[in-house]
Amino acid sequence: MASLVSSPFTVPTSKADQLSSLSRKHYFLHSFLPKKTTQTNSNSSIRVKCASVGNGLFTQTTQEVRRIVPENNRGLPTVKIVYVVLEAQYQSSLTAAVQALNKNERYASFEVVGYLVEELRDESNYKAFCKDLEDANVFIGSLIFVEELALKIKSAVEKERDRLDAVLVFPSMPEVMRLNKLGSFSMSQLGQSKSPFFQLFKRKKQSAGFAESMLKLVRTLPKVLKYLPSDKAQDARLYILSLQFWLGGSPDNLQNFLKMISGSYVPALKGTKIQYSDPVLFLDSGIWHPLAPCMYEDVKEYLNWYGTRRDANEKLKDPNAPIIGLVLQRSHIVTGDESHYVAVIMELEAKGAKVIPIFAGGLDFSGPVERYLIDPITKKPFVHSVISLTGFALVGGPARQDHPRAIEALMKLDVPYIVALPLVFQTTEEWLNSTLGLHPIQVALQVALPELDGGMEPIVFAGRDPRTGKSHALHKRVEQLCTRAIRWAELKKKSKAEKKLAITVFSFPPDKGNVGTAAYLNVFSSIFSVLKELQRDGYNVEGLPENSEALIEEVIHDKEAQFSSPNLNVAYKMGVREYKSLTPYATALEENWGKPPGNLNSDGENLLVYGKQYGNIFIGVQPTFGYEGDPMRLLFSKSASPHHGFAAYYSFVEKIFKADAVLHFGTHGSLEFMPGKQVGMSDVCYPDSLIGNIPNVYYYAANNPSEATIAKRRSYANTISYLTPPAENAGLYKGLKQLSELISSYQSLKDTGRGPQIVSSIISTAKQCNLDKDVELPDEGEEISAKERDLVVGKVYSKIMEIESRLLPCGLHVIGEPPSAMEAVATLVNIAALDRPDDGISSLPGILAETVGRNIEEIYRGSDKGILKDVELLRQITEASRGAVSAFVERTTNKKGQVVDVADKLSSILGFGINEPWIQYLSSTKFYRADREKLRILFEFLAECLRLIVADNELGSLKQALEGKYVEPGPGGDPIRNPKVLPTGKNIHALDPQSIPTTAALQSAKIVVDRLIERQKADNGGKYPETVALVLWGTDNIKTYGESLAQVMWMIGVRPIADTFGRVNRVEAVSLEELGRPRIDVVVNCSGVFRDLFINQMNLLDRAVKMVAELDEPEDQNYVRKHAIEQAKTLGIEVREAATRVFSNASGSYSSNINLAVENSSWNDEKQLQDMYLSRKSFAFDCDAPGVGMTEKKKVFEMALSTADATFQNLDSSEISLTDVSHYFDSDPTNLVQNLRKDGKKPSAYIADTTTANAQVRTLSETVRLDARTKLLNPKWYEGMMSSGYEGVREIEKRLTNTVGWSATSGQVDNWVYEEANSTFIQDEEMLNRLMKTNPNSFRKLVQTFLEANGRGYWDTSEQNIERLKQLYSEVEDKIEGIDR
Repeated sequence: MASLVSSPFTVPTSKADQLSSLSRKHYFLHSFLPKKTTQTNSNSSIRVKCASVGNGLFTQTTQEVRRIVPENNRGLPTVKIVYVVLEAQYQSSLTAAVQALNKNERYASFEVVGYLVEELRDESNYKAFCKDLEDANVFIGSLIFVEELALKIKSAVEKERDRLDAVLVFPSMPEVMRLNKLGSFSMSQLGQSKSPFFQLFKRKKQSAGFAESMLKLVRTLPKVLKYLPSDKAQDARLYILSLQFWLGGSPDNLQNFLKMISGSYVPALKGTKIQYSDPVLFLDSGIWHPLAPCMYEDVKEYLNWYGTRRDANEKLKDPNAPIIGLVLQRSHIVTGDESHYVAVIMELEAKGAKVIPIFAGGLDFSGPVERYLIDPITKKPFVHSVISLTGFALVGGPARQDHPRAIEALMKLDVPYIVALPLVFQTTEEWLNSTLGLHPIQVALQVALPELDGGMEPIVFAGRDPRTGKSHALHKRVEQLCTRAIRWAELKKKSKAEKKLAITVFSFPPDKGNVGTAAYLNVFSSIFSVLKELQRDGYNVEGLPENSEALIEEVIHDKEAQFSSPNLNVAYKMGVREYKSLTPYATALEENWGKPPGNLNSDGENLLVYGKQYGNIFIGVQPTFGYEGDPMRLLFSKSASPHHGFAAYYSFVEKIFKADAVLHFGTHGSLEFMPGKQVGMSDVCYPDSLIGNIPNVYYYAANNPSEATIAKRRSYANTISYLTPPAENAGLYKGLKQLSELISSYQSLKDTGRGPQIVSSIISTAKQCNLDKDVELPDEGEEISAKERDLVVGKVYSKIMEIESRLLPCGLHVIGEPPSAMEAVATLVNIAALDRPDDGISSLPGILAETVGRNIEEIYRGSDKGILKDVELLRQITEASRGAVSAFVERTTNKKGQVVDVADKLSSILGFGINEPWIQYLSSTKFYRADREKLRILFEFLAECLRLIVADNELGSLKQALEGKYVEPGPGGDPIRNPKVLPTGKNIHALDPQSIPTTAALQSAKIVVDRLIERQKADNGGKYPETVALVLWGTDNIKTYGESLAQVMWMIGVRPIADTFGRVNRVEAVSLEELGRPRIDVVVNCSGVFRDLFINQMNLLDRAVKMVAELDEPEDQNYVRKHAIEQAKTLGIEVREAATRVFSNASGSYSSNINLAVENSSWNDEKQLQDMYLSRKSFAFDCDAPGVGMTEKKKVFEMALSTADATFQNLDSSEISLTDVSHYFDSDPTNLVQNLRKDGKKPSAYIADTTTANAQVRTLSETVRLDARTKLLNPKWYEGMMSSGYEGVREIEKRLTNTVGWSATSGQVDNWVYEEANSTFIQDEEMLNRLMKTNPNSFRKLVQTFLEANGRGYWDTSEQNIERLKQLYSEVEDKIEGIDR
């Protein structure tokens, strides 16, 4: 493994684009460390020192800083103690205890050495650990919860366990707890039902209960055990006392602990009477303040003391001062490692806020929160916001969490809940130098888990000293944390009439027709409905126009604009001097963008802020990235910095408009994707600098939890989910409708003489509809047998049913307008189509299929093959499902189509078995004998889902957030797979990144992989694909609990293994016999978002691939090994390094930028797009050096891609398909692989579609055709869009642009798609005029895209079509100029 040597290199200032953002911002990096370097003169060249990474791991410290070897001049017996702990807070306390004992020189001299769990990843540290154990007397372990490391510790200690005098393990994983031994006391029974300790472990349901019950035992047992005579009881008593000493943590307690253990168990000291005192017990939970005379158990007493403090400043005596609650970890207070807590308390008080700092000894903080922060009489909170400084989930810490219990406590408290982080596994220096930021294990334990409780703002406020292991405050970060907590608290105190809100909309790609872009959202209508609601609620929204159309006009048009000026309304002109004084980091942007004002968002003299103010509400347009139109900038592998206009916008919002909160409107802007650390940012990371001190509320689409999580972590957002538009079935139109009529007449007349004649009409109509690309059709007039006729009709029928039943979101969502009940029918039908074995719910199609004695899976397979009677049966099942669900919904709604109280209606329905509406409906179909009990269970579940779909809390949650209340958290994802996503208006979170892939995901993954391989073999003469290039997306893996992750594992033939807590941290190889095929090589391209959220899983995959490459297997059975050996030879590297297969962007950068180039038409040829992909996506993750982050390995990447026989992506939910977003083609390497392959052969391109219960693997071109037929060319879809007006036109144009993107990256778009689109939108005069009138700017882009598709050779059409388009283009140009003049 190449170790990165720290090498200084010199860079001329003009051209430092390629440098990482870390080194570029040398101006104020380490601004909170002692000043060592002198600032170089800025016009000389900058010398930058690369972060030196020794062993390539995150944790660089070693045990040597925790080793004490006594001098022992008096020949006393030596007691050697080895300890392993999760965090370093015990280091200074233990060191003090041992030094005091050695100074005393009475009974023995003590040698001690300590390891942090994470240090044992390093092989040399682990060897030293094993060596230290060989001559140790006592081993101590505590809080060991990371499985792979727990197993290493277990195997090392097990070898020495019988020889050791004592082994003490405090709360950790059961595997390690079993190592305990003190005389006759052991826990080896742990995990067998007899042992009392096992009873503690079994109680998973009250997860945190384990630690709590352990503490209760600790309090009571010693008293009981004292009076039991047997040795066994005495040994158990000493174990419990040890635990009390350990949890007491002070140097005195630890000194007595060591005396007790060595006096009782070390043979050399037998017979020596060693006196020790009982443990000094501290409160288990209470209130602690560094200046208070004692710890308090009663809030009233604490507040009395607080009120009489002499040292308090004037602000603190103000009865209106904000009050902040702090949650602390007791072990830091008792071990004396609390300087970082003190710093936060002092900073808050200096800023004029009172504090109530509470602590708990166990892992459950929910009790203390309710006890000390809520007034028992009025039930109102004593505090205005809460910061947890523990970094852990509120209930359960690093072990098992109980999120519902935590949410219940926080709902009672009802204030903003911030979870800040002390560095645990890294020293300050390591964190500062890391481009990733926080250690992945810490992200999983201390960022992802608290988010499930509704925690926000993961700000790193404390570092760790590598020598003493003590925590120290990072002053700049503490200041940021405290100011933000006070700003949230002020939202609770300020009156609505004085609150100022800045609503920020996005414009992407930059064009006037695109102002207010957001996924699935009708932005201006939503803003209008939000403002109306706020106005009713008492906010000052002066001069709000009559309707949303007028609102658009006022924001978009500058009334005084001269010709050719940027035509948005200018809200503020900021001079350069003012900009510099308001924006402390302005000079750092000059390297990329030159001196301000620059040419973006500026008029050459001032920086311009676009938007419009209504009373206390400002609607502003977020500036764009700035390099969309510059193809050379897009090529850089790392992202640059925001431009001056971007910085000026946020400076204006915070310091001139003085917003109390900012509301980012819709998915998604570019603030959270600015360069900086991935998680745990420092004060030089751009998102942190830009958002400054403003509380950030963010409306995010419920089905996009992954990017919402990035907004939470990088822009400190309180993300509130909104619903995606209600789905409908695509239906049939034009020729497709005729086909379906012809097929039904064929079914009734096929045995008469007219059969062959109808079939030939079916064939010719199918060809007119371009279905001949999807179904093999015989030539017209060819004689075919009756059996073949059935098959042809069956295949066409199956294709039509697939189009008809495809789900599409219709129109755009408006915040605060939930769907009506009938609009929810299609969604419910699809919820009903999935089996939910965990909840004991059978799928509706499954129940109906059983009624006619069939299995639904067989029917799906038969229908896919085109067997006519199965296609027909599936259609009947589908119709019956829709009918039954509609009948049920009709009964629960009133005349206006609103859902009346479902519960009442249902009990009346379920009361009388006979008239259940679904039974009534089915009684007239062939499924009248369906199983009633299964149906009843299913419809009870559907009733609950219906209630959630039509519930409306999006406005309510926004108002709660603006009033400084707690917004209930909830998962993001696909409402069809996971109805828990509903109702929307929750604070979205992702999932515990270590919990995937689940067993169910692995099952689904196997099916898809087997179908993919089957399909590839069928298309390629029975040959297995040797390599598949595929993409891992963040959101998809959250929605499906890791299905695509599991697909990669199954391709290479490994399975994930979960630990006792259900966390997946290792894999094992599946034997070739069981696999029944060769192991298939993979090239995994992880999206930037996946890299941010699932770095642990990338580590796991990389370990898996390398493990497979090193298996001793024949090369024709293990393609991973075959290719790795070839590549190692060519590149002259080790096989292990050649087996690098897990790639993504550089840390802090996202996407291949192909999407930006396509959307802005700023690319010359396909080669340029491919270079972008290679330069931005070729950063590898290395499991042998995870601390290094992403390193560029372009050669390995190219060689791996050049072996790909197939490219592959997943579609997992009906809302997003290939042409809806630009991400899919942005990550598609199909044409690139063709250019890299030696034989120049185009790889097959496949898309797996798991959006319905009947999973499919289609080719890319089939999927693009299906998409075009169901969306772009489907009247139901485009009329739905047109009904949203201005935004709708843009949505239509976006689909066409994304189609061109697919042509550019894969060449898999048929000519007829463009031809039909042209006849739908351009040749139809009426349509053309509607588009032009509704949104002329987007219409111009539509025309331009058609011309571009033709110019780039993707669309071959008649001369006159092109002439007409050119003429239209100049017409609409004139019209736009005319409007704006």
